[in-house]
Amino acid sequence: MSEEITLVFDEPPQRKKAPQHIADLDSEARKEWAKAAGYQGFRASQIANHYFSHVGAPAGEWSDIPADQREELSALFTPKLIELVRSISCDNGMTRKDLWRLHDGVLVESVLMRYTDRTTVCISSQAGCGMNCPFCATGQAGLTR
Repeated sequence: MSEEITLVFDEPPQRKKAPQHIADLDSEARKEWAKAAGYQGFRASQIANHYFSHVGAPAGEWSDIPADQREELSALFTPKLIELVRSISCDNGMTRKDLWRLHDGVLVESVLMRYTDRTTVCISSQAGCGMNCPFCATGQAGLTR
């Protein structure tokens, strides 16, 4: 007999608009943003090149940008929007459940399920879910909107 688990749903933190990110802007808007922040417009193109062509490269490796500007420009143009809080794997890595913290503190879950003929991903949208998967807190809460 399986043990019943009681789920507790705390009040969610106040949702806030995400900070502006380089991926939100076109080339011209990036240049204007850099100028408004006191940098030369071409720095935006350099950062875009690093962001879109060298995904995940830390600012310390941006050798075409002065060392004393790298971290500040990185924080301005590529603010952290999501952070992995916890990851759980099972089925020899075929299933992975991750808990993420968004920029405003809201927690969301994702579950990646690999099968022989397909891969499925479920992402908590904080709107609930009607699937009622027994392993998922979002599904257990039901569909709310």
